[in-house]
Amino acid sequence: QVQLVESGGGLVQAGASLRLSCAASGRTVSGYVMGWFRQAPGKERDFVAAIAWNGRSTYYADSVKGRFTISRDNAKNAVYLQMNSLKPEDTAVYYCASDPSAFSDLSRYSHNMQYWGKGTLVTVSS
Repeated sequence: QVQLVESGGGLVQAGASLRLSCAASGRTVSGYVMGWFRQAPGKERDFVAAIAWNGRSTYYADSVKGRFTISRDNAKNAVYLQMNSLKPEDTAVYYCASDPSAFSDLSRYSHNMQYWGKGTLVTVSS
């Protein structure tokens, strides 16, 4: 079983940056695909980004492409989401996720992953 704990959320103004972190425990996730999803108030959960087990491949939702960067540190069993040029519409609870499968097509993970954190709230004011 994998436990994921997100951190780094908060209240920022539009145009600011935030870096979310996700620490995994229970087992190493170095061979797992890792990702971030978000859920805005009253809306369904949306895919944000995914990263391959070795960090060499990434995949982003169109809404965040060019502004957000996903990265990972397998030595620390962690994944990160650097969010720049934040917009009010980025306001959401952000969830870290992981999946032990290893499909090279990361778009396959845009709907669901096996393990989930409890989320961290990001609020962007205008």
